[in-house]
Order: sequence, then C-alpha cells, then structure tokens
Amino acid sequence: MATATTNATGMVTEKRKPVFKTVDQLKPGTSGHTLTVKVVSSKPVKVGNRGTGRSSAMVMNRPSQPTRISECLVGDDTGTILFTARNDQVDIMTPGTTVILRNAKIDMFKGTMRLAVDKWGRVEVTEPANFEVKEDNNLSLVEYELVNVDN
Repeated sequence: MATATTNATGMVTEKRKPVFKTVDQLKPGTSGHTLTVKVVSSKPVKVGNRGTGRSSAMVMNRPSQPTRISECLVGDDTGTILFTARNDQVDIMTPGTTVILRNAKIDMFKGTMRLAVDKWGRVEVTEPANFEVKEDNNLSLVEYELVNVDN
C-alpha cells in the first residue's frame, strides 16, 4: 500500500513501496536499489582527512574529520558483493549483522562493481535474516570493460 505526503506546494505525491532486489540482479551503472543483506566480513581500508590545506572545513572554522572507509562483503542467498562503507556506516557494518540498504548504487572501481549508499540513501539494521549467504557467487570478482560503440 502506498502512502501519500504533501510537499511545500500543497501537491500530494504518492510514495512507492520499495521493490527489494537480490544481489544477483545488480548491474553496473545502476542505482536506486533496496536490498536486505547480511554482512559477511568488514575490513578497514583507509583513514584519511577530509581536507588538506585551505579546505571548506577550515573556512567555516570546523576541524576536518577523518574519513573512515571499510570494504564489507555483503550478500544474500543469490550472491555477494563488496559494499563500501563510509564514516558512520562503518560502525553499522559488523560481520553477522543483517541490514537493509536503501537507495543503494553501483560504483565501478578498477572495472569491478562495488555497492555504496551515499547521502541520499540509508543503511538500517534489521531483524536477522533467515537465509544463508551464497559466497561462491561474488559479483565484485567479475571484471567489466567499458566498450564504446560508434553509431
């Protein structure tokens, strides 16, 4: 059942119910995915500063916070994919946790797919899922090549 909201102009917009996808349905260059996945593993990749020199943080008199990034292997009963967790997401993505990724997108990194949730999406902890993760189908191990087609 869809719910309705009223925006600033008084127009009523229908909210669509999310369509949940499975990991094996993900394709390069797509976005807007909602998935329920289990975190298989998580390893920190980088701890850096969000700005060096005269960054916007310095101009606004705020100290720059370090950027935390972890690569997390997540999956469902159809396969696995690497999820790039940033900052607060790193704390949520602990092995064994079941999460719902809302408005997730596929980023390409060195020709392989990575799943990510930016500021327009959400990572939510949910009830433990009752599926076994299919670890022998890792979509992040498939390498894609960009091919330009001339018309």
